[in-house]
Amino acid sequence: MKHVAFPKLSIAFALLFSLWGSAAYANDYDDVNALLRQGKPNEALAKADAYIAGKPRDPQMRFLRGVILTEQKKQNEAIAAFTQLTQDFPELPEPYNNLAALYAAQSKFDQARAALEQALKLNPNYATAHENLGDVYARLAAQEYVRAQQFASTNASVGPKLTLLREIFTPKTQADAAVLPAAPPEVRKPVGRASK
Repeated sequence: MKHVAFPKLSIAFALLFSLWGSAAYANDYDDVNALLRQGKPNEALAKADAYIAGKPRDPQMRFLRGVILTEQKKQNEAIAAFTQLTQDFPELPEPYNNLAALYAAQSKFDQARAALEQALKLNPNYATAHENLGDVYARLAAQEYVRAQQFASTNASVGPKLTLLREIFTPKTQADAAVLPAAPPEVRKPVGRASK
């Protein structure tokens, strides 16, 4: 899930107008997206809120609102927005994907996995959700390898596996570093990896 605070996981930013809205409302969506791209998230949120006040059942603008909240690093509000979307529109996979990205950013990998599995039930061809689920499984694997080292520090096969996962998820920011458990000194290996 590619996500601001968790770049290895992808957040779905766009929804098809054909699913949720007509071209008549495209300008409102475009305006909100443009404000967000221009680095004006507060204005984008105000415009989205004003639109939603008149059309509270519009899933696309509500989705954009969740994206804006995510961009503003208001994780709890974004989680609430996407959770409400999953309740009001349980047939849509994108809000589940974005919930998973937010959960993963908080190291809630079991909840992220469950959200992604629901997204894939709804759309088995959702490539972003498949990639994100792979990333979540890798994070869960890293947690288990760390546990294995705690209980059997002499197990030589765990270290290389954990090192490989660390290379895959080399943190780009301090927030990312907090997500992957730190390696014991004997496993640490400095690596450089270009970001996607």
